Amino acid sequence: MLNKVLIVDDSVLIHQMYRMILSCYPCEIVDAMNGREALDLLAVQKDIQLILLDINMPIMNGVQFLEEASPLGITRKVPIIVISTEGKGKNTMRGLELGAKGYLKKPFKQEELYEMIENLLPNSHCKSERIYYQC
Repeated sequence: MLNKVLIVDDSVLIHQMYRMILSCYPCEIVDAMNGREALDLLAVQKDIQLILLDINMPIMNGVQFLEEASPLGITRKVPIIVISTEGKGKNTMRGLELGAKGYLKKPFKQEELYEMIENLLPNSHCKSERIYYQC
């Protein structure tokens, strides 16, 4: 069951889009605008079950977040999906090396995200009709 998702992206529009896409899951969504905010939230909220992470953000980018999260054990406890406009370049590959469990390139097909979530968290399934939104 998917109970709490952390969205880490500097775009309010992207946060809104993910909320719409994830609306078929009965889950709470927590927002962070950069990696530093995400680390601060993770220090307090221990029940995050999934992280959707952008790479390019101000203050602390996705790779920097993973560099700090990995030694803390966060990447072992919480599946992280990197979703970025970057192709499979050095930042994306570095993210996977640091413990991200998956990668999607923006724009992506929502079905890919649903499949990745359900593969990483086998007991999580949409409880209502999936929402398809232009990504």
